[in-house]
Amino acid sequence: MSAGPLVLPCWEPERPAEFFTAGGQRARLRDQLAQREAGQAMLWVLVETDGGRLVGAISLSRITLGPLCSASVGYWVDGERGGRGIATAALEAACLAAREEFALHRVEAGTMVDNTASQRVLAKAGFEQYGFAPKYLHANGAWRDHLLFQRILHDEGPRGQGL
Repeated sequence: MSAGPLVLPCWEPERPAEFFTAGGQRARLRDQLAQREAGQAMLWVLVETDGGRLVGAISLSRITLGPLCSASVGYWVDGERGGRGIATAALEAACLAAREEFALHRVEAGTMVDNTASQRVLAKAGFEQYGFAPKYLHANGAWRDHLLFQRILHDEGPRGQGL
């Protein structure tokens, strides 16, 4: 008996069918590990303390050092666990790692205009809206407008990056 097609939230990019297979996920994880080894990304999984169930993930990607010292953050939390502060706590931890482990100056994020839940998470974690990007990401069959957010982590100059 089939469970039927997987319906993703409208803010998710379209994915090929292979993405939803074990092989597709292995390939995705290999790519993420290669980016991590190159210092371009970091991924954390969010796991329940009682039972060890996977409930979400958060990542820093496009880590750029030098005079920019910036990264993009993306995250998701199981819909059944929304509104419990999990995403906000994960975002705080990722920002701490961005500053302390990667010496980044800022972290940025984008949300579709109508993704108010994610916008609330970003605001709680100290992010401020700094821009609007028309037709920024292709999702749910069309190019979607996004609001852009950032959190400045410190005002120090770049550290130890051979500038």
